[in-house]
Amino acid sequence: MAGLGAWNLAGAALIILLFPRSLEQCGHISLSAPIVRLGDPITASCIISQNCSHLGSESHIVWKLEAELQPGERQQYLPNGTLQSTITLPHLNRSRALLSCCLHWGNSLQILDQSELQAGYPPATPHNLSCLMNLTTNSLTCQWQPGPNTHLPTNFTLKSFKSRGNCQSQEDPIPDCVPEDGQSHCSIPRKHLQLYQNTGIWVQAKNALGTSVSPKLCLVPMDVVKLEPPTLWALGPSPEVAPPQPGCLRLRWETWKPSLHIDQKCELRHQPRLGEASWDLVGALPSRTLQYELCGLLPSTAYALQMRCTRWRLPGHWSNWSPSLELTTTQRAPIVRLDTWWRHRQLDPRTVDVQLFWQPVPLEEDSGQIQGYLVSWRPSDQAGADPTLCNTTELNCTFQLPSEAREVILEAYNTAGTSHPTPVVFLESGGPPLGRLHTMARDPHSLWVGWEPPSPQPRGYVIEWGLGPPSPSGSPKTWRMEHNGSIAGTLLQENIRPFQLYEITVTPLYQDTKGPSQHIYAYSQEMAPFHGPELHLRHIGKTWAQLEWVPEAPELGKSPLTHYTIFWTNAQDQSFYTVLNASSHSFVLRGLEPSTLYHVHLMAASQAWATNSTSLTLMTLALEESELHILLGLFGLLVLLICLCGAAQLCCRPSRKNPLWPSVPDPAHSSLGSWVPTITTEDTFQLPSLRDSSMPPITKITVLEEEEKKPGPWESNDSSGTCGLPSLVQAYVLQGDPRVPCTQPQPQSGTSDQVLYVQVLGSPTGPGPGHYLRCDSTQPLLGGLTPSPKSYENLWFQTSPLGTPEPLVPNPEDDCIFEPLLDFPLLQGLRVSGVEGLGGF
Repeated sequence: MAGLGAWNLAGAALIILLFPRSLEQCGHISLSAPIVRLGDPITASCIISQNCSHLGSESHIVWKLEAELQPGERQQYLPNGTLQSTITLPHLNRSRALLSCCLHWGNSLQILDQSELQAGYPPATPHNLSCLMNLTTNSLTCQWQPGPNTHLPTNFTLKSFKSRGNCQSQEDPIPDCVPEDGQSHCSIPRKHLQLYQNTGIWVQAKNALGTSVSPKLCLVPMDVVKLEPPTLWALGPSPEVAPPQPGCLRLRWETWKPSLHIDQKCELRHQPRLGEASWDLVGALPSRTLQYELCGLLPSTAYALQMRCTRWRLPGHWSNWSPSLELTTTQRAPIVRLDTWWRHRQLDPRTVDVQLFWQPVPLEEDSGQIQGYLVSWRPSDQAGADPTLCNTTELNCTFQLPSEAREVILEAYNTAGTSHPTPVVFLESGGPPLGRLHTMARDPHSLWVGWEPPSPQPRGYVIEWGLGPPSPSGSPKTWRMEHNGSIAGTLLQENIRPFQLYEITVTPLYQDTKGPSQHIYAYSQEMAPFHGPELHLRHIGKTWAQLEWVPEAPELGKSPLTHYTIFWTNAQDQSFYTVLNASSHSFVLRGLEPSTLYHVHLMAASQAWATNSTSLTLMTLALEESELHILLGLFGLLVLLICLCGAAQLCCRPSRKNPLWPSVPDPAHSSLGSWVPTITTEDTFQLPSLRDSSMPPITKITVLEEEEKKPGPWESNDSSGTCGLPSLVQAYVLQGDPRVPCTQPQPQSGTSDQVLYVQVLGSPTGPGPGHYLRCDSTQPLLGGLTPSPKSYENLWFQTSPLGTPEPLVPNPEDDCIFEPLLDFPLLQGLRVSGVEGLGGF
């Protein structure tokens, strides 16, 4: 080799080296099989000869498949001194791959030898073998389907032989036919065939992995002959032959010259050139007839015709369809109904100007093409004359007639003839009129017109519509005839545009007369007003403004207004609005602020749209100085009135009668020490110790309301046992016999400064707990609270701690109720300044 490729160890660069001649015969690759089935394993071995000068004791053979390194199975030195390495690829999934045997050469790999691996599939069995005898090329052409790709070069051969039986025995072989590369057909020349003798034919496929053959085909070459298509021609007119009927075509054809001696049958198919209609097939045509008349087609329509032929009464294949022949059918006279309408005016006493309108209504699916219209009139005194008044392609005609003329004739014509004549009788107006005529817009492009049918019932109606004023009087109108006299309306959809005024006229038609025409104006869709009314300021005050506007006059084609909306905005961008009905033309804005700028605009709305008017900017008037004084005075009076009302309410409430006296706290949530009046330093006195056994226990507590005046001088009471205490303290701590009724005189209600709250009763010597007398007072304890509970309400006070009831007889003078002293909050929290404790409590 002049040079081999070398790869570095990373495989990132390809280096072309010029190797010394000493390495040319160093290595050689041997394959177990050069071509294997795709996916099968393959084994290769690489042998390095002993005369390789670069083969050292540490030489190592490396395998590469394409650019990928592959691990070798084993490497060994053979007895003859050569180095051998083998590799097995378990699954060769590539149709072509290059396997390389390499040896380390410096920093690169030196390729010693390469071998190409091939993989694929055995050839599939060819199928769908068919043959045609082509008389043009004078050969038997066979074609087949080769099957899926094998990824290997595959050779196809068409094999055949002659046989006198059913191809069971082979007599004379026929040379093989080899198709060109990539082709799946082949032709056997006529010289190797017997046209009326059986021939066995099959296809053989072969590649490196195997051979397959198709099923044998046994045939007679003339039984598979395929004729060439005939040539179609139009059959021209002939003086001996009548012209074709409407909807018919005449054609002829010429067969292929080599097949003139072969009996044939042919098929004809036709299709309209316009539209998407499918082909219509005409059955087998007579064998010896070379011309044909095809009928049942649409008149005046272009058709495409094709023909194909095959052997008749003998096996054979249909030829291809012939090139298309285009022919047009003849026309037929129009078959239509002509609806007519007219207008006339008297030019002079002897002449009438008539404008005649008509509309063709096809009576059949194929009514014939109309090329024009004829209007003629035959005077009663001229039997043979038939003067033509109009010959036009339009749908209207204007002509003049004598005043006594009452009828004209209308006909449609084409090259095939004329339609049935339609008499047009100019009816006189004498029938009853229609009832109420009304319209309604269904959408922007349609109008519904309705009426009340008269009596007797008409035979039909004529409806005309067109643009109303201010359109010119000669503008074209659309009209339609309704032949059903029992209907009471119809939908107009032709030539209707939105925002246009239309004049609609309805005329009833009777047998020999017509009724008076009635018309109505209508819009298919109305427009919104172009602009709203202009807004004006009429009067303005400090907190109000009167606005007015002049409503726009109603316009034709403009939807009437439904309401107005007034918007106004102050300087702080606060917006307000109000909605007024369409009959309003003024409005007063109220609740405005003095000396403030406002922006006002008016919006006029209809069913179609809403339109804004011009904006208006106004400023309210400012307040005068005298008005400010009046407002300030009124505000002062209002404040004074509020103060007086508050004071009166404060003084009149029962709980606020003596606001300077301390309020009696809730005994359930207070302690005695928190509301005992503060004793100044000069009033401090020393109480006897309550722990002294000689000191009788406190058995009565009287709560007094505070006087507005200062306390009086010290008073002594020998019988009460509290003579040594100041009078202020005597009001809270009193000694006495609990069984002795109160001896102090009871002052009159309203003048008494002392309120009895409770009496604590106890035995001077008894160890048991004392009892208390809860007395009803004429003075409320805590304003608005509930009165003292009755004996049956405090059931938990009814028994003593020992479990035996202790009857207590109430004193009728105190009107008190005795209850057990178990848990009285006031006594639990009782604290007296200067006393260490109350043992009895």
